[in-house]
Amino acid sequence: MKQGNLLILVFLLAYCFGSVCVINAEDPYRFFTWTVTYGTRSPLGVPQQVILINGQFPGPPIEGVTNDNILVNLINKIDEPLLITWNGIKQRRMSWQDGVLGTSCPIQPNSNWTYHFQLKDQIGTYTYFASTSMHRASGAFGALNINQRSVIFVPYHKPDGDFTLLISDWYKMGHKALRKRLDSGRALPLPDGLLINGASKGLAFTGEHGKFYRFRISNVGISTSINFRIQGHMMTLVEVEGSHTLEEVYESLDVHVGQSLTVLVTLKAPVKDYFIVASTRFTKPVLTTTAVLHYQGSKTRPSHPLPIGPTYHIHWSMKQARTMRLNLTANAARPNPQGAFHYGTIPISQTLVLANGRTKINGKLRYTVNRVSYVNPTTPLKLADWYNIPGVFDFKTIKKIPTPGPSILGTSVLDFALHEYVEFVFQNNERSIQSWHIDGTNAYVVGYGTGTWNMGMRKRYNYVDAVSRHTFQVYPMSWTSVLASLDNKGMWNVRSQIWSRRYLGQELYVRVWNNERSLYTEAEPPLNALYCGKAKRPI
Repeated sequence: MKQGNLLILVFLLAYCFGSVCVINAEDPYRFFTWTVTYGTRSPLGVPQQVILINGQFPGPPIEGVTNDNILVNLINKIDEPLLITWNGIKQRRMSWQDGVLGTSCPIQPNSNWTYHFQLKDQIGTYTYFASTSMHRASGAFGALNINQRSVIFVPYHKPDGDFTLLISDWYKMGHKALRKRLDSGRALPLPDGLLINGASKGLAFTGEHGKFYRFRISNVGISTSINFRIQGHMMTLVEVEGSHTLEEVYESLDVHVGQSLTVLVTLKAPVKDYFIVASTRFTKPVLTTTAVLHYQGSKTRPSHPLPIGPTYHIHWSMKQARTMRLNLTANAARPNPQGAFHYGTIPISQTLVLANGRTKINGKLRYTVNRVSYVNPTTPLKLADWYNIPGVFDFKTIKKIPTPGPSILGTSVLDFALHEYVEFVFQNNERSIQSWHIDGTNAYVVGYGTGTWNMGMRKRYNYVDAVSRHTFQVYPMSWTSVLASLDNKGMWNVRSQIWSRRYLGQELYVRVWNNERSLYTEAEPPLNALYCGKAKRPI
């Protein structure tokens, strides 16, 4: 390149303030075009309709690096409106890209829309899936893995290989049949089986003796907690939903609906094949599926019996959950220790107690949060908020603590100031396990306990090295408490990850807001934003 041309290029890439110039080198872009269609597969041996992405089930993985810009042109070729959400991706300043009905109009059949978001300051194992209707029950899910930049060191050596395992419960009924059953007022039955990467058998992962491998494990099911284990091998936990953990060693691990974690496994057993096992937790009967860990050169098939896993054992699971601790000496996605945030010393500005419930409204089954069963308005909440459209929602529909009274249908939105530090207590007075997710942030899981939460429970909290994650299990007749810094302006979904419960109303939204209109705190609506309901495209 000629010197003159080089100087022009540097001028174009630089912004100068007095004697200081800043070179604007954008983070890399990764482009994807996804076509969503129906197809026929036989996950449990019976041909059935599933939802494919680019002909794949599960959908294609996204392999990214911290701060990559991701552009996904989603072409909807199924017969219903669709959205994809990026489970655990924080969408900094960009709740427009979150892919839920509270922030986006759905992508109509035979149309397309391009997501544009950044993997800002995140490392770890994540997933994506359809957030609309019951589509997630028929597919439209996949892996989203974020690797660290070269200037960041993770607290373990580079593995010799990577395996991604998407574990899901599965119904032989398709999403339309499941939705029809729910609409009729009936709960869903126990799933028909479990899948690993869309298969119930025949899947193998191959490694070499003496080497060690990273297993990325996610529960992408719609209703069922699972236990994961590998015959004859111990697993070292190193990451939970973006947080590096102390390297505890486990024989088996519980992974609840919507959760992800990463383990390291060293192949030092005799050269043969071994069963990889996933089984359901807290169900009768217990459903089990297997894959194979194949040692290169092995001629010996895996042998029974399968390694035994826990079945009900609530206390066992809660005790294991408490052993997952943050590695305070590890780097975060930026070159500073992830433990430098002293979350336990920050004053709590507000406490929410969110109680899940099961009820009947107008004679039909509904699920509630603090007695309100959520109904999606035709106008996305975020568009209504941005353009000051009245009559879509208010902040009085739902209370911040449980109160007595009848259950109602409503559009639940809670209001918080930007940078508030909030305690979310998820109270479960039912005899089934729950799984809750917060979009737009991670939260420190400081406490689990049985019975009814009260302020005295704070004496039991872990204020030092609790894991920061986006999805939290709540055990039967128990509570889970998390602390969240609401430093991401936008409209954020708080939802049950058990999809039938969410479909029938167990969700709400949190508006994080201040009165400053600035690109430093929140991006403008994207140029390609979709408009629907009362929201009209501005001229």
